[in-house]
Amino acid sequence: MKHDIATIGQLADLSAFDEIIDVRSPAEFADDHIPGSVNCPVLDDRQRSEVGTLYKQVSPFAARRIGAAYVAENIAGHLRSHFCQRDRNWQPLVVCWRGGQRSGSLTHILRRIGWDAQQLAGGYKTYRRLVIAGLAEIPRGLSLRVLCGATGSAKSRILQAIGARGEQILDLEELACHKGSVLGVLPNCRQPSQKMFESRLLTALTALDPSRRVFVEAESRKIGSLQVPEALIETMRAGECITIEASIDSRVDFLLRDYEYFLGDPDWLLARLHALRDLQGSEAIQRWSGYARNASWRELVRELLQLHYDPLYCRSQKQNYAGFTAPVTLSTADLSAGGIDALASRICGAA
Repeated sequence: MKHDIATIGQLADLSAFDEIIDVRSPAEFADDHIPGSVNCPVLDDRQRSEVGTLYKQVSPFAARRIGAAYVAENIAGHLRSHFCQRDRNWQPLVVCWRGGQRSGSLTHILRRIGWDAQQLAGGYKTYRRLVIAGLAEIPRGLSLRVLCGATGSAKSRILQAIGARGEQILDLEELACHKGSVLGVLPNCRQPSQKMFESRLLTALTALDPSRRVFVEAESRKIGSLQVPEALIETMRAGECITIEASIDSRVDFLLRDYEYFLGDPDWLLARLHALRDLQGSEAIQRWSGYARNASWRELVRELLQLHYDPLYCRSQKQNYAGFTAPVTLSTADLSAGGIDALASRICGAA
């Protein structure tokens, strides 16, 4: 049997184990975890809070006394449910916050049963350090083709169509669960935590072949509430730009389809637009509110593009993207499904 402590130097080392068991509380696990790991908490959220309070306000002994009872009960439950069908050769890796008592407790019991369980040295904090290191290094080795274009140019849909043609893509808005603007919030879809976003991003980056080109949509430093890692944003801004120049009418048509969920909930839309008051003034917000109340959607979308999004886009692209000075430019008046597919075909041939 191997030693009961596992030390990893790179994330690929995790593949040596049959299963990764995260024993942290459900709230800790929800904030971020190793991709593919399963949550078998030895203390639930309430129990963890209770034990922590006892540790600080009473004594470490009092905390360990009640904590041990909770841990024993919870591990017994996991043995009866999650672990009961594992065969003799099962080799799990057990993870807690820093590789301490929580993961040590489960590792000890699994090894006493006869399984070659190992405890991750440094716990989740070891994994997190490797994520940060990977995000600082991997993006700089990629050859990026950056899709640019004013708001409503269907860049995300074009990116997905490019991916469907077998090209490598990095869809940051999908990873972030956000469309990247003040109106980018998605219905019934919360953004992940910053740490979870970075875990998802690193998983996507490590799946890319650096010898092949990668298509990505131009983004600002933030997508909703989430920050794009510095190495990636710098590599994007130095990449080759491909600009979609779509007519204003085609963009309005596309946005009315793509943001249809706002049309059924004007109050939600107006709450989002209120964030633009300082930039556009009260008069514009009142006028746009009137458009929304009267279902004058085309007028609202056209003004949002012409008065807010288009000027913002021009300033941002010229200031931040080096490749924008001489981009490959594709013009279109058709952002229907067929038009998007045609643009993806042209881009794959031109990039």
